[in-house]
Amino acid sequence: MRPDTPAENVDHTAEAARLERTAGLYPEDAEALLLQAAAHLELAGDRPAASTLYDRLLSSPETLDTPHLVRALKASNLWEYGHEAEARAIIDGIRTASPRDPAPWVIVAESLESHDELEAAQETFTEGVTLLLTDVTDPPYSSHPLLFGRHRVRRMLGAPHDEWDTLADTLHSSPVSLDELHDPKRVWSLGSDNPAELAAEISRLRAELGTYREALSRPFPVAVLHWPTGELAELVAAYSSLAEEYPSHELHLATIEASLRELAASGTPNLGIVTGTVPSYEAFAASEGASPGDSDLLPQYATTLAARGRAVAWPPQRGSGCWCGSGRGYGECHGVGA
Repeated sequence: MRPDTPAENVDHTAEAARLERTAGLYPEDAEALLLQAAAHLELAGDRPAASTLYDRLLSSPETLDTPHLVRALKASNLWEYGHEAEARAIIDGIRTASPRDPAPWVIVAESLESHDELEAAQETFTEGVTLLLTDVTDPPYSSHPLLFGRHRVRRMLGAPHDEWDTLADTLHSSPVSLDELHDPKRVWSLGSDNPAELAAEISRLRAELGTYREALSRPFPVAVLHWPTGELAELVAAYSSLAEEYPSHELHLATIEASLRELAASGTPNLGIVTGTVPSYEAFAASEGASPGDSDLLPQYATTLAARGRAVAWPPQRGSGCWCGSGRGYGECHGVGA
């Protein structure tokens, strides 16, 4: 989650420096920490320094978890301080790459929207929605901003409702409808002398604030811990007491999928998977003053990884690779019969 506190209330430059230092201490979390640092620098008005951080991530020898997200944030930032041509080139590259994560689509579309490129914004939102949500009966929470953003831009363009707009209306939980919230004429009501119009606008603002607070307070995913083949073998070899917890890697993977399906069937929202590593787990155990061989520590480790933003949403987006790392699509691997 990117910070949004006004610069006058927080020393964003100092906070960015603190996050950079922390990234040096915890390299496994460096990507998330440096993205937070870049966001603070943007809020502080130091956009060139934010771009430097994005470039640092993109040039890192380590494989990024969200390379398209980093590029999208870089493009949005560049455009804000006069590098329009470079920003447009990055945006075009992201659209061509067709990422399976909704976040890059939302960021580049909103960047186009904020610079009055409404037609291009609508096209970008539509490309993302079509790619990620075609034949998806229950759009994941992370995809909602795509649908809502598309609805907003189309409302400004005066486009008639289509099936995606209807789906956005269905998913919208606020007491004030999307049509009303996205009414292009809303701005005029702020200068109205009519008490009824002002009262209506206050209600709309409260509804928007409620939706925003709900998003901010959304709990960490209910995350299930996943160990890749090599990591699990190393873990069990080092801590034989965990062999009972993990009889085999195949059973471990099957248990993860079965547990998540059971949670989903019970109505548990916001499910995810976190991937563990032995060094990270050992460091966590040391910080807790506990033995890595204690199986009771495993759920706490999973929760900590999720709190650090390491969880990957389950089930994967349509057409995405399986969470197990097999290289096959989810629908052809652990998603068979889902």
